[in-house]
Amino acid sequence: MTTDRKKQLYRQLLEKTKALLGPDGYQMDSMGRMATITAILKIHFPEWIFIGFYRRIEDKILEIGPYQGAVIACGIIRFGQGVCGEAADKKKTINVPDVSKHENYISCSPETRSEIVIPVLKDNNVVSMLDVDSPVLSGFDSIDEKYLEEITSYL
Repeated sequence: MTTDRKKQLYRQLLEKTKALLGPDGYQMDSMGRMATITAILKIHFPEWIFIGFYRRIEDKILEIGPYQGAVIACGIIRFGQGVCGEAADKKKTINVPDVSKHENYISCSPETRSEIVIPVLKDNNVVSMLDVDSPVLSGFDSIDEKYLEEITSYL
């Protein structure tokens, strides 16, 4: 996909997200918002293997939330464990171009080649994580990072 096409697709996705979850959209709790975002992302990026949220349920523990894909996700991830746990610990987005070379990677699917994880923060505390897996190496770039961070702001 070209850079221009990807940006156009994300802009359409953002318009849809804003219409559904913005001030004039549906009034729903965070679980409903997460489910809606994963569905919107899967519709626009059907090639992605896994799109899901992990919710912070205790001090340093994440639990699987709404997700889309043919992968059975890890149920619980501790901060520091795997890419999700690392991103939670660091409170920053982590983009892994080749999961086979990432020392702390947790495999849920042998088809995953790259992964991006976006932390969702409230008052500088992690409340959830958006985790996306791709079947291609270097499946994510700065465009994905920018727009996925913007999309998660609707939580």
